[in-house]
Amino acid sequence: MGKTLLDKVWDAHAVRELASGQTQLFIGLHLIHEVTSPQAFASLREIGAKVRFPERTFATVDHIIPTDSQARPLADSLAEEMLVALERNTGEAGIRLFDPPGGQQGIVHVIGPELGLTQPGMTIACGDSHTSTHGAFGAVAFGIGTSQVRDVLATQCLALARPQVRRVGVNGKLGAGVYAKDVILAIIRRLGVKGGIGYAYEYAGSAIEAMTLEERMTVCNMSIEGGARCGYINPDETTFDYLRGRSFAPEGEAFERACAWWRGMASDADADYADRVELDAAAIAPTVTWGINPGQSVGVDECIPQLEDAPFEDRAGLEEAAKFMGLCPGAPIAGTRIDVAFIGSCTNGRISDLREAARVAKTGRVAPHVRTLVVPGSQEVARQAEAEGLPDVFRAAGFDWREAGCSMCLAMNPDKLAGRELCASSSNRNFKGRQGSPEGRTLLMSPAMVAAAAIRGQVSDVREVL
Repeated sequence: MGKTLLDKVWDAHAVRELASGQTQLFIGLHLIHEVTSPQAFASLREIGAKVRFPERTFATVDHIIPTDSQARPLADSLAEEMLVALERNTGEAGIRLFDPPGGQQGIVHVIGPELGLTQPGMTIACGDSHTSTHGAFGAVAFGIGTSQVRDVLATQCLALARPQVRRVGVNGKLGAGVYAKDVILAIIRRLGVKGGIGYAYEYAGSAIEAMTLEERMTVCNMSIEGGARCGYINPDETTFDYLRGRSFAPEGEAFERACAWWRGMASDADADYADRVELDAAAIAPTVTWGINPGQSVGVDECIPQLEDAPFEDRAGLEEAAKFMGLCPGAPIAGTRIDVAFIGSCTNGRISDLREAARVAKTGRVAPHVRTLVVPGSQEVARQAEAEGLPDVFRAAGFDWREAGCSMCLAMNPDKLAGRELCASSSNRNFKGRQGSPEGRTLLMSPAMVAAAAIRGQVSDVREVL
């Protein structure tokens, strides 16, 4: 019986099996940012420990950084304090920091791949739940808590239970106006926000194989929203072409040797899976969340579910969501008026996302009542966009072009919803209060769908706009 990529990577990084049944797993790449690292460094000082392998840890600032102006000192004194702490901690430990003056700053899950730090066959950890993004390269990547950030800094290891593997196959061809974001929302809708508990998701099938690396990152990014411990896609020529020539990738003959090893880490044809699920790509429509978790979604041409049509055990949650969102069960999601449009985040803040949104932006102007933010995922993405004239396209259509950062995805910065505003967002979570206001409401969708909603002032089918 063959082995899955997860098992191959896990076995290659296993230090020993612990009495608890967990594995002491060596972490090949550790990524940190300003939010979950200060307490970890403070804990290291308390026990007199040092960073074990500083060359395996890389840092950036993303969550708290403003996107209107990054001039120092930051206007928010707490944000400035956190950034100062990150600068001090990384400087003392000898950890490389990608900050705004260096020109390589950005969201941690955007800059890791674009710099070539993320590579197939790796174990990757970061104090951020969306670390599963890096699984798009054929890596096993975990989001971890602050105490685990401390553990990796001190030992370069984590104690983890090996998850089972569910193969999620998406076969066929996606229709026009249907994007990777729609695929992962469809998967979560099908399997539920708790369906992945205890599993790693291996995404496969012809539709996944046809995706670019940036599209694959969008799919893997939201694995955690489906309850999975991580998600990954087997490395292939698309992976290698993306990595070739990047700053931290191997060069010359070393790159070719790496490709041979990376190919060998892919799941075997006869690998054994704990479960298999299949989706028809042609049946996936542009998708919009209507509720308060990413599993509460519908196709843009569908209606919000009727309570009586749902299983009894789901009705209380659906009723709570409909009440909070102020939406009527049975009503079409299309036509729902929005107040804010946000394009960005580690899910959809890459250059291909901005290109698709700009393609829609060219078709009209932002509705007068809609506030907008377009936030590149990194300074490199911003440079690419500027070279292609995308900021001019957005500005001409009435969108607000910003600097790189996490922005309104989680609102640990000035980019927040106010009151009961309803936001069309290309981010990854629609939880209550996620975007900065306890009463604020979020509809998740693809960047192109966000742009369409901004122009029409309401949820709209991007296929009609294009």
